[in-house]
Amino acid sequence: MFRFLTFVATILAVGVLPLGSPTDVFAAEAEGIALVSQDNPIEATEESVSAGRQIYGRFCRSCHGVRADGRGMAAPPGSRPANLVDDAWDHGSSNAEIFKLIKEGVPPKYDMDAWDGRVSDDDIWNVINYLRDLAAG
Repeated sequence: MFRFLTFVATILAVGVLPLGSPTDVFAAEAEGIALVSQDNPIEATEESVSAGRQIYGRFCRSCHGVRADGRGMAAPPGSRPANLVDDAWDHGSSNAEIFKLIKEGVPPKYDMDAWDGRVSDDDIWNVINYLRDLAAG
């Protein structure tokens, strides 16, 4: 494995395989690893919680409900949106895990779409701050 990684690093260094190409799997894996260990870089201020509330209302409320209890009216047929304010998180409970789920969606059926490219990273972090605030409420 080490020899393979060295080979790929050499190819990247000489420019045969440009960074950002679809075959740059290692950068994506490295980003994923960093993402899982990352904590919320945005402090949970009133401004952040307010911004998160607005983003949640625009993109999340229709499926997860006004109170984030999973009782929204527009969830895909046959799906059951997660309750985002209870003590049991079905797909990870750390800020980084929640961020990853919002950004990448929930496999395998992706009833919860990936929001990458439609919602900024900062807005995702603000939504997380809002949900934490709402759950503590």
